[in-house]
Amino acid sequence: MATTPTPTAPKSAAPPPRSVLRDPAFLRLWAGTTASGLATWALPFVLGLAVLHRDLGAAGLGLVLAARTVGFLVAVTVGGVLADRHSRRAVVLWSALAAAIAAPLLAAGLGRSLVLMTAAAVLAGAGQGACRPAFQALTAEIVDPDRRQQANAAMTMAVRSSTLAGPALTALLAAFLDVWTLLLGIGLLWLVAALVPGRGGAARATTEDPATAPTPHAGFRTEFLEGIREARRHPWFLAGLGALVAVIALGYSATSVALPLISRDRYGTEWVLAAAMTAYTVGALAGALVIARWRPRSQGWAAFAGLAAYGVAPLSLMLPVHPVVVVAAYAVAGIGIELFNVPWFTATQREVAPDKLARVSSLDFLVSYGLAPIGLALIAPATSLFGVTTVLAVCAAACFLVPAAAALVPTARHFGRTPTTD
Repeated sequence: MATTPTPTAPKSAAPPPRSVLRDPAFLRLWAGTTASGLATWALPFVLGLAVLHRDLGAAGLGLVLAARTVGFLVAVTVGGVLADRHSRRAVVLWSALAAAIAAPLLAAGLGRSLVLMTAAAVLAGAGQGACRPAFQALTAEIVDPDRRQQANAAMTMAVRSSTLAGPALTALLAAFLDVWTLLLGIGLLWLVAALVPGRGGAARATTEDPATAPTPHAGFRTEFLEGIREARRHPWFLAGLGALVAVIALGYSATSVALPLISRDRYGTEWVLAAAMTAYTVGALAGALVIARWRPRSQGWAAFAGLAAYGVAPLSLMLPVHPVVVVAAYAVAGIGIELFNVPWFTATQREVAPDKLARVSSLDFLVSYGLAPIGLALIAPATSLFGVTTVLAVCAAACFLVPAAAALVPTARHFGRTPTTD
């Protein structure tokens, strides 16, 4: 005799993951990152005020800022190795404390010793550089994979907001405080970055792939080369890094040189320069908001399309268009850059071996930040030799074509060896 099957209870849908903005551990990390961003963007503005107050000469300003860049580039490499070798939280603590100590040293040297200020700037840059890969890897330890894209979007919003709030807040405080006090305030921000973030995960998962198995601590060079070998295992990463370098070293450098000139000579006002740069940052904030929730099916291709959108910025400067078009082009470029950045960071945290994540992240920062000054140094003489329009045309073409070529690399479509499921 047939029996009626017992009905099974319907499966309840899994509850959606809690917003990362309600996670206290992430909020502490976010607060530390925001404080470091405010300190980073405020320092050049404060040093510029020192020039206006005749406490520092123009040549001295250039030397101090260059020293900070050197410190950053050296420390971002060392910091990546240390963050994979030791606790990422400890690397954040000590590197941010180093930057905090640099602030009163800068104040002590102000108007007295350019040598002391230069040495302090190296220390400040070193603290900033060592923090970057450690923060990136610590995000992966604190946030589970399902919420990392939202977390990275929140992080990049903190960075972009700092580019607006840092100089603006400093300008406001400068009406009431002197440069010496403002430098001490930057030191306090670094103290927040050092002390507020909590600990990451207790352990780092490793894959069963022999190529990613942990090895006993070797020399610095050996461990850094291990990070390079890990990066080479991911064709999408190398392709993305190449496309990012092309956009930064060519597109961003060309527009940084050309925009002030065109704002002055073509439009006869500084308004276009200020409005375009503001639109870029506001666009980046909007892009981060969009990508916090948007999960494109082919995330790699969508990210490369966003990166290529930067090409509209140099393209708008080539043509005799209304200034509103230039401002709109910069807003589009800002949106696009974050449509690339957030999935790029998220994919790196997902695909790279956890015990090598900080080293691969440091390689990302080292190449992209390291080649930017070279691009800036070459664009100005190229403009004098070939003309602004020709240089802008070449750079715009590079912004469009290099990301398109990178999108054709195997594994680039999904930023990973296998497509991700949403």
